[in-house]
Amino acid sequence: MLSGHDDIWITGVGAATPLGHSFAEIAEGLLAGRSGIERVSRFAVGEHPSQIAGLVADVPCPAGHERRDFDRLAPLDRLALWCAASALADAGCRPERSDRRIGLILGTAAEWLNLWEVDRCRGGRRIFEINADMEPAAASLRQRLHLSGPAIGISAACASGNIALALARRWLQMGWVDLCLAGACDMAVTPLCLAGFGNLRALSRRNDEPARASRPFDVDRDGFVMSEGGAMFVLERAEDARARTARAYGCLAGCGITSDAHNMVIPSPDPAPAVQAMEQALADAGLNPVDVDYVNAHATSTPVGDAAEVRALKVVFQEQLPHLPVSSTKSMTGHLLTAAAAVEALACLAALQHRAVPPTINLDNPDPACNLCHVPHVAQERQVKAALSNSFGFGGSNTSIVLTAA
Repeated sequence: MLSGHDDIWITGVGAATPLGHSFAEIAEGLLAGRSGIERVSRFAVGEHPSQIAGLVADVPCPAGHERRDFDRLAPLDRLALWCAASALADAGCRPERSDRRIGLILGTAAEWLNLWEVDRCRGGRRIFEINADMEPAAASLRQRLHLSGPAIGISAACASGNIALALARRWLQMGWVDLCLAGACDMAVTPLCLAGFGNLRALSRRNDEPARASRPFDVDRDGFVMSEGGAMFVLERAEDARARTARAYGCLAGCGITSDAHNMVIPSPDPAPAVQAMEQALADAGLNPVDVDYVNAHATSTPVGDAAEVRALKVVFQEQLPHLPVSSTKSMTGHLLTAAAAVEALACLAALQHRAVPPTINLDNPDPACNLCHVPHVAQERQVKAALSNSFGFGGSNTSIVLTAA
């Protein structure tokens, strides 16, 4: 287990999801069991097999930034700037201070695809002139926030946010940065992406009742619901946070990362890689399975994926599992794709802060293959001292993190 002076605290949160634009608003929505899923109205969906999604309302312009310049940015850049600037403000940090090395690790998907898609629909040829899109989102964000530390972008599908947090923790432990911004953002609800996942038959087709479409662990689940948004966090060493009397949302105590090396989109039938990711995270945190009070499952609401995760959970937690609360907040937020892990880390912080486990809504008929200690429909009051969050991405990236009370 890390010694006290090596503890890494989360001292700032910035986010935008279908449930709101702040930690307080999103946490309240999760614990209230509120759905953020609606019919897509941003573009025509009449020919799409799935016509619903979790959408982010207008992203606010951060304080200190010109609204006119902000409105000119691409949607992903606006989202990332809001989340990152809000996290820094929440932590009481001023990036223009040159004596503090602030790093940045931003998880994104194929970030230029949306630009090319919009341009092509307008008759443009930007997709054939990619030299016009050479600056990645992480570099743009670092420049806009005047960050003096290292900055990288990573792309590991749904696992991106957890990997960003794990790397930020390591950078701080290595002494490369004084603070680190880490998280992930995604704005993938576009005609092309919705059609692509729809044609894969990965998405729910419960178009007539959007709020009830995302139903992890339920026997009637028929696919995930696409969503958009993001979350960014400020991480710093506990001793530095104490020195400036910073508030701590929690401690990033452990991280585990493995790969299936099995299939691009289908979970491995062998639970071992997912099991190893969870066991690594627990060992890194110096905890035993019995020390975990809550598991935020990756569970996306797909028939294959949910059951595969349950098999792995049974191996890790064994006889404890029937008594360990497990829920999937994707039932409310939908699946934020690249940003999924980051937003689910926020859900775990909400559980730590509010002493309550967020529910899995729409869990009307639990699948016998997913027999867990579910938290159906309504949040469960519980003192959470340690939470484990799973995120398993396309391509076989398996990640688990452990968040504890600071």
